Amino acid sequence: MLLREVVELLAPAQGDTIVDCTAGAGGHALNFAQCVGPGGALALIDLDPASLATASAHISETLGERSPAIRTHRANFAAAPRLLAADGLAANVVLADLGFSSAQMDDPVRGFSMRSNGPLDMRLDPDAPVAAAELVNTLSEQELATIFREYGEEPAARAIARKLVARRAQAPIETTTEFADCVRSVVRRRRTGSRIDPATRAFQALRIAVNDELGSLQALLRAVERSAAHLASGGSSWLAPGAQVGVIAFHSLEDRAVKRSFQRLRSAGLAQVRTKKPVTPTAEEVARNPRSRSAKLRVVVIGNVGS
Repeated sequence: MLLREVVELLAPAQGDTIVDCTAGAGGHALNFAQCVGPGGALALIDLDPASLATASAHISETLGERSPAIRTHRANFAAAPRLLAADGLAANVVLADLGFSSAQMDDPVRGFSMRSNGPLDMRLDPDAPVAAAELVNTLSEQELATIFREYGEEPAARAIARKLVARRAQAPIETTTEFADCVRSVVRRRRTGSRIDPATRAFQALRIAVNDELGSLQALLRAVERSAAHLASGGSSWLAPGAQVGVIAFHSLEDRAVKRSFQRLRSAGLAQVRTKKPVTPTAEEVARNPRSRSAKLRVVVIGNVGS
């Protein structure tokens, strides 16, 4: 999503090195590959091996000899600095799209959506040891309430946690429908008239906890800040001077972290923030893809301080 805006703001050029921190189905990556050409390099990072294979194959089959050199890394995007250094590369463009691919969302087995019933899984890395169901069925009421409050900003966090603990005492909560219905039984009346499913905040919070999404984002942002400071002192880094870094966030906790990090870079004189306000999808894009409606893109230019 935000394909046109991403390409315009991040401005990849012929021969550039690009890092797509969340390769997904390869939509952004293909556009980047077309811009940098065979003289460039494209690092694809994703925890989902199926996504990596799909993205890499899509680019290679579409561009053929016009494709840049592609490197795939099954890893958390927080590892981007280490992976780039191991490849001997410095990135000109970095994009972290914090959303999920349609393939992930539409597969009931992955447990990312409440639209269809499936296992309460939610793991971005299908081989990760802890799925959502284990958290729901083993954490204490206090621990569950903390997740819903801190990651979902859910006002009814304590009541939801209490309900889940009572419900699992009868039988384990194992599916997305069971979890969502339990949450709805607590918050349905309070949110009468809202278009948002009453279970959305708790569902989102649980997914964030399973994948440590905010921890990974904070690690990446800290790495960008360290790199900018290192470049300013004359050192080398996994980011090239003038590197463009973009993040597409989908909820307030993510966007707030990105905004604050970019503000720190600007205040320290280490970067220029290209997006004074987050860039959001057009009405036309939202009509085509309703999932894009909450997307917010922010971009910073490292070591290129200007007005």
